[in-house]
Amino acid sequence: MSGFLIAALLVASVAIAMVVWPLVRRPAQADVSRSQLNAAIYRDQIAELERDRTAGTLSQADYDQAKAELQRRMLEDVTADAPQAAHTGKSAAKLGAKAAAGAVTQGANKALPTALGGFLLIGSALGYMAMGTPDAINMPMQQEGHAVADDQIKQMVEQMAAKLEKEPDNHKGWAMLARSYKFMNRHADAAKAYARTGPMLETSAELLVDYADSVATVANGFNAQSRELIERALKLEPTNLQGLWMRGSAWFDEGKYDQAIADWEKLMALLPPTSEEAGTIQRNIDQAKSLGGKSTAKPKPAPAATAGVKIEGRVELAPLMVDRVAPGDTLMVIAKGGDGNPVPVAVLRVPAKGFPISFSLDDSLSMMDNHKLSQQTKGVLIEARVSKTGQAMPQKGDLFGQAVPAKPGEKGVVLTVDQVR
Repeated sequence: MSGFLIAALLVASVAIAMVVWPLVRRPAQADVSRSQLNAAIYRDQIAELERDRTAGTLSQADYDQAKAELQRRMLEDVTADAPQAAHTGKSAAKLGAKAAAGAVTQGANKALPTALGGFLLIGSALGYMAMGTPDAINMPMQQEGHAVADDQIKQMVEQMAAKLEKEPDNHKGWAMLARSYKFMNRHADAAKAYARTGPMLETSAELLVDYADSVATVANGFNAQSRELIERALKLEPTNLQGLWMRGSAWFDEGKYDQAIADWEKLMALLPPTSEEAGTIQRNIDQAKSLGGKSTAKPKPAPAATAGVKIEGRVELAPLMVDRVAPGDTLMVIAKGGDGNPVPVAVLRVPAKGFPISFSLDDSLSMMDNHKLSQQTKGVLIEARVSKTGQAMPQKGDLFGQAVPAKPGEKGVVLTVDQVR
């Protein structure tokens, strides 16, 4: 708490000093009186009130009250300055020294910015203590096993849903609600919200594929509705990455490997050849070719000395992540070599259920004949990811954990999924 306040006061002091210093050091002009300076300040404050009202951060009633108060203070200052100006003029005339008048004006010009800076610093601190939430600095991140942020998100989403029930034509709002539900793994509610996005659904491939994904998740597989939504998306945008991946996966599930290969090869052409995603998709293409009897090359057998090399371990799920795993999610265990090659040396894909889940990585899970697990003498980095879409490309809402170093032949590697992308 004290560290935060000290840092905040330092930052505020520097910011105020940057504003006040030019005013203090600027030579006073003979024709700029204190009342003129005050008037300029009041005009700036009124302009700031106007900006706040336009931005919606200040209500009309508060704006009217604040503006009236500023105008009252400005009138009082002008009234008070009139006799002071006369007195100063008489004194200057009696003294017959023009420099004396300049010194008085310059002193006023320095005193006012300095007082203003002090007022801003002290006022901002007192204002935060009065209207802010100082206790939030030390607020625990978890309450009764659930993240505070999760509870706040749920509350905001429910409020949004209640509001939109009264605004059926707010299509942008329904799209936002649908994405919020999808993020929360409430795919059934997300599908209903996507269906209420109206004309937006006819012009957005992204909305259509997101809608299809929620429908497929609820159905635990691609059904007629999800397939129809994917087709509509690809008709609007033939190069939509998620659409090509999902349609290829649907063809694969139906055993139509030629069609799956065609979609995935289109997708491959849109990705960097050395990317992790491209490597995963190429492996799927090879699998489809093998199952379809069209494999173009037979995998080379691993050398006898390394053919049996494995890395074994288990993937654990942090308690806070349990509610985020939904039926149909896919667990990916990915091993990357230490040679800088972005293509994984092994990728395991299994249903994300029954945690902790044991895994075993070997050369049969490699993507390239010359880039295998058994060849990584410097070791590998292994990470676990729970994919919401089953896509090779990481997506928002996927669960993951920190990568763990391991060496070929190692056992007992533990990966913990404890973060959300």
